[in-house]
Amino acid sequence: MIILKDKRILNFIVIALFTSLSMLWTSFIFHQQVEYSLLLSVIVLRSLSSLFIFKDYSLSWSKATQKTFLIKSIVNIVAFLVYLPIFYGDVRFAYMASELFFYLFSITFLMYSYYYLINRSNTKKIKSVVIYGAGKAGIKLASEFAGSEFKVLCFIDDNETLQKRSIDNVNISSSRTFRNKNKGMKFDLLIIAMPSADKKAINKAYDCLQTNFTEIQILPSLNDILQNNSYLNQLKNISVEDLLARHPQDLDKTKISEFIKGKTVLVSGAGGSIGSEICRQCQIFGVKKLILLDHSEYNLYAITEGLLDVEVISVMQSVVNKEALAKTFKIHMPDIVIHAAAYKHVPLVESNINEGIINNIIGTKNIIDTSIQYNVSKFVMISTDKAVRPTNVMGTTKRICELYAQNSNGKGTDIVAVRFGNVLGSSGSVIPKFKAQIENGKNITVTHPDITRYFMLIPEACELVLQAGAIGTGGEIFILDMGEPIKIVDLAKKMIELSGKEDVQIEFSGLRPGEKLYEELLIDDSDASTDYESITVATPTYYDIKTLNKDINELLACENQLEQLKVIVPEFNHQLN
Repeated sequence: MIILKDKRILNFIVIALFTSLSMLWTSFIFHQQVEYSLLLSVIVLRSLSSLFIFKDYSLSWSKATQKTFLIKSIVNIVAFLVYLPIFYGDVRFAYMASELFFYLFSITFLMYSYYYLINRSNTKKIKSVVIYGAGKAGIKLASEFAGSEFKVLCFIDDNETLQKRSIDNVNISSSRTFRNKNKGMKFDLLIIAMPSADKKAINKAYDCLQTNFTEIQILPSLNDILQNNSYLNQLKNISVEDLLARHPQDLDKTKISEFIKGKTVLVSGAGGSIGSEICRQCQIFGVKKLILLDHSEYNLYAITEGLLDVEVISVMQSVVNKEALAKTFKIHMPDIVIHAAAYKHVPLVESNINEGIINNIIGTKNIIDTSIQYNVSKFVMISTDKAVRPTNVMGTTKRICELYAQNSNGKGTDIVAVRFGNVLGSSGSVIPKFKAQIENGKNITVTHPDITRYFMLIPEACELVLQAGAIGTGGEIFILDMGEPIKIVDLAKKMIELSGKEDVQIEFSGLRPGEKLYEELLIDDSDASTDYESITVATPTYYDIKTLNKDINELLACENQLEQLKVIVPEFNHQLN
């Protein structure tokens, strides 16, 4: 038993036994006597190669893969190249080559037979699974199902070159063929194993086959998947976020790393949905020090606890307090400032106009002025599509912030703004609200049947924000490509469908104050391209900075703040609904 537990001794026994068998068989085929000096030399050299090359002796046969076979082939070919010149002339080359190939065949056959027997399931296959995607991820998943209660019925792949073929006796079909063949039938599990696919491909797979399956799971995207971990453990139930995810293909991680690595970065609103993800991304890209600034104690605590591998300074402070801001900047001297602090909830700002003006406009003005005062290299402001032809106070305050950012540029600090739409899963997003309504068995409330919005995942938006900051030279308003706008009612239907709760209905509650049916990303169509398709630049709007400061001061002092907002932003068309 001790011998069997020591892999080196067991490996030597296997090599000696199978080398002897392959040598005997080869000698029989070639009608010649076994050369015992050759036999002994081959056993010794194969054993030494196995010990010292790739630790071949330690390879697990129960977890054998193509790589295992490749390693064993290399190990034995190295040994062959050592003993070949020694015995060449005394023993025919064809004899030695034939013996090597027979030995490799025997070892491989034994290894995969052992693999099959060990992983053969004693559990009755009681659940059916279909894997959408016959690439590397799908094949790995199929191998991991060995020994489980799931039986892989087939692969589905719309690559025509793969169809009508099979992988380990499991057929590959097209989605259309599978659907037509199994109309009205219901299987247990569909796995979408396409980590590099875009949302169109994932939506196509879901829409085509969702009626045929009780449960649908998906692998994470290529950026999030852990290659060295079990894929089965990384599967998750498909969500609306998976169906709406954009996964921009032109994300330049090298550019972002050059922008962030080794820098001191201050993030305002660091505890919010966008701010906290910006902080996490900065950590990933090698920031030297993070200054987290937020006036919410709980939010600041939550993000501080979540950042473990970077120097973090947590500052509980509001951007409205300019004197306190100046002290923070003087102490920490940030290289980069990312301004995510803002009131963003449209109806709440409509009900609290003065507070929205102070927090959004004055807060932004304060942090820009302080950044210039303390020679910050680059300032990046988070804006919103609601700033375009605004119909609400929140959007108008953000438009004024854009104007202040754009026209304050050129004083040693490169100031840029980044404009995008709704982010999935943020505190103000409809998705958490819809999820809560579904879980509580309530009907989903949608304001209007025709209302549409742009959507993007928070990590994707934040990565593109950093990329825009990296390429900005000052004065730009960058616009992130949000794809096509999505009808909120279609989003609600999809979430009900995913939940499996057919009794949940959709109710229309009417547009809220300041809310419009369609959001826009451009004031006009004259945007300019960048080196990245996912990022464009809006046409600059000139506003004399002295006049803008005077108009903002009047906004704070006047009684009719809505009228003064229209003076600064003439396209503001207030809708009370």
